[in-house]
Amino acid sequence: MAKKTENSDSSQIKIQYYRSMIGYAKKQKDIVKSLGITKLNQTVVREDTAASRGIVAKIPHLLRIVE
Repeated sequence: MAKKTENSDSSQIKIQYYRSMIGYAKKQKDIVKSLGITKLNQTVVREDTAASRGIVAKIPHLLRIVE
């Protein structure tokens, strides 16, 4: 059985929820909640993958990437 190798230099991004989701579609609210965000101006750290960047690209009016 092949051994799983972990990437020691895995990059991460900070995603900030900076705008209220009141008045937006339920699908967009579900995306914010799926990231584990519960409060306005909260920042979460996630792995820098195409999927996580795609989530931010779906709702750029609610989320942004903090450097």
